[in-house]
Order: sequence, then structure tokens, then C-alpha cells
Amino acid sequence: MNTNIEIIHELYRAFKEKDYDAFKLICDKSISWNQNPGFPGGERYIGAEAVVENVFKSFDDRWEAWTFKVHEFLDAGNVVIVTGQYEGRHISAQKNFVSEAAHFYTIKNQRVMAFQQYCDTKPIWDAMD
Repeated sequence: MNTNIEIIHELYRAFKEKDYDAFKLICDKSISWNQNPGFPGGERYIGAEAVVENVFKSFDDRWEAWTFKVHEFLDAGNVVIVTGQYEGRHISAQKNFVSEAAHFYTIKNQRVMAFQQYCDTKPIWDAMD
């Protein structure tokens, strides 16, 4: 992978395909993964293993479907900004949602060092009622 945007493309592929080994190779061992306040089950996680266990795998427990559809990748030097939307269906409530979001990835030495999420959490919470 040559560019920061290619690195983030691979990260989304790994998440979509649940290729957690690839995800761990893309990320720095001490990645700081920050979900915005109010995101269901969200908080700050340190380390790729913590992200896999507490973020990615936890979606399977609560959501029948959970995707992030990318609208645009923006190259801002050592930061890649990704705009898009979450879409999903809650397991027990059986309600769908769509929530606009932006992801900021800090990259150093071809490894993802940090993630910062910004999204509208209200539609997600509404789907959980």
C-alpha cells in the first residue's frame, strides 16, 4: 500500500470481511480508537485487539446488520477523513437506521495510529427502542 487512502481502503475491507488479522496489521499496536460521546457502547479503546473485541465483535451481539457506506475519502496529509453513513438493523427492536458520520484516521509510518469518530447517534438510539 502506497498511499494513506489505500491504507484506509484496506482497513474498511478488513472490517467488512471480518478479517481481523489484516486489521491488526494495518493498525499500530497502541492505536487510540475514539468513538464520539453518546455512541452506543462507544468509548476510547487502546490497541488493535481491544478494538476488535470491544467494537467490531460487539456489533454482532446487538445488530442484525451493521455497515458503513463510504461517500468520500479525503487526503489531508497524515490524516484521512472518510465521510459516509452507518446503516443497520437492531436485533431485538427490529428497527432500521441511517446515521451520517465522519471518520478521521491519523497515519504514521503506514500504520493507523488513531481514529476519531463523529456521527449522529440519535437515529442509532431510536433504532434500539
